Parts: sequence; structure tokens; C-alpha cells
Amino acid sequence: MTATPAAPHASGSGTFLLGGDLPVTRLGYGAMQITGDGVWGEPRDRAAAVAVLRRAVELGVTFIDTADSYGPNVSEEIIREALHPYRDDVVIATKAGLTRTGPGEWVPVGRPAYLKQQVELSLRRLGVDRIDLIQLHRIDGEVPIAEQVGAFKDLQDAGKVRHIGLSEVGIDQLLEAERTAEIVSVQNLFNLTARDAEPLLDHCTENGIGFIPWFPLATGGLVEDGGPLADLAREHGATPSQLALAWLLRRSPVVLPIPGTSSVAHLEDNLGAASIELTDEQFEALDAVA
Repeated sequence: MTATPAAPHASGSGTFLLGGDLPVTRLGYGAMQITGDGVWGEPRDRAAAVAVLRRAVELGVTFIDTADSYGPNVSEEIIREALHPYRDDVVIATKAGLTRTGPGEWVPVGRPAYLKQQVELSLRRLGVDRIDLIQLHRIDGEVPIAEQVGAFKDLQDAGKVRHIGLSEVGIDQLLEAERTAEIVSVQNLFNLTARDAEPLLDHCTENGIGFIPWFPLATGGLVEDGGPLADLAREHGATPSQLALAWLLRRSPVVLPIPGTSSVAHLEDNLGAASIELTDEQFEALDAVA
């Protein structure tokens, strides 16, 4: 009888301590794609979205990233439906600071009263008393950074937020935000071919700040059949997606990739990256392909 291959497990990616006290499995899950087209409205198959979240946790994912603007509201509501009451080791990170005016449309709003209101609503939708990680989704250029981060610091002091993060920032903005509150993570666009945030990643590595790359698979173009990773993937007996994620995990110990999908099969394929240990030569070859 042929043995059934073991299911992939996220734990092979290792653990990172957010803020020095909150352990998460490094290979997480991004819950943007469990909404409708344009990150707007309900998904085509809500039951399938619930199944993906439950399977992710079954396979060792303990870090799930979402936002109030995904849907809006829909992603957080589905996370609660799928996972509440949450296991003690499951960390839910959400965001506030982008409003939605339609499919594919995103408008920054960083007024403190608005940010506090959105956190209160996220607490209710997720069914929790405290947000593990609240992230400023975008800096609003019309509001001082200290006021935007200060809104989250007020909620942290009130026990409604555990840790604070930022999204799409530069080093100078991070340093300015740190004058108001401890920042434990940043979330920027970063993958094999999009490297603009590399200086920020290096800064985070030096300072033990979690770096959450969004679009870690370059929205599919990098890992599609016949794409730049296809030949290398065949050589290593892996899929292109797995290699792209393994490269991110190898790039720095503070990197926390959050590939998103609405498919259990794609989820399991992505989690296969946790068991891939790239040699120096393989890492450099992937670097060169990009």
C-alpha cells in the first residue's frame, strides 16, 4: 500500500515573536481574497471561504491578517464565523485607515475619532475584547502621524489593542511613528520582483520589527505556468509559489509572508513552502531570476 503524503504544515516556517511577546507561525494567511471581486462585497462561495480559514488553522497557521476595509467588513465577519471562539495560539491582525467608495477604490482617512470608531467595530465583528495587532492601513497625509498612531496608543492604553503596526511606510515615517508608540510590525509590498521596500526590511531585521510582505506572490504573474520560476521549480520538485515564499522566508527572520487564496488546494500548495530549506546557491539563483 502506498503511504498518503503528509499534509503540509505551517510550523515548518518557524516562529516569530511580535513585540517580543506574541508568538506567530511565520507563514501566515492573508484574508483579503475571501471577499468579492475588487475586495468588495460577499465572496462567490462563503462556505468555501470558511473552509479555507479552518483548513489554514488545521495546518498550523496562527497568524491571520485582515482589515476593516476588506469587503468592507466581510473578511472580519467570515473570520469570526469560521474560527470563533479562537484557539489561544491564533493571532488575528486587522487594519483601519482606508475607507471604501466602491470595488477597487481605497481612500485614506486617519482622523483619530474615525480610527477609534473602526477599531471598536472590528472588536465587535471579530468577537474579541482586544485586537492582537492593529495596523494603520495607510498614513493619511492630511493628519499628523502622531495623531493617527496616538489613536491606537489610546486604545492600547485602554486594553483594547495589544500591539500596533503600520502599512506602506518608509523608514522616516516608521521612526516618526515610534515617537508616539512602539511599532512591532510593518506591512509593505515586497516580493521577488518588487524590492523597493528592501531598505525598510533591512531596518526591520536590525531592530526585530516584523515585516509582513503583501502580494508575496506578485499577484500570480511571478508564479504562473511558464513564468520566471517555472524551470527552477521543476528542478527542485516544488511549485513556483512555494519557491517564491521560501525565498521570502529565507530573506530575513523577521519576514512574515501572508499569501491569500480562496482555494483550499492553493492554500495547501502555499504551505508546502514551510518545509523548503533553500541552500545559499538556490537562494541566489532565485534572486537572479527576479
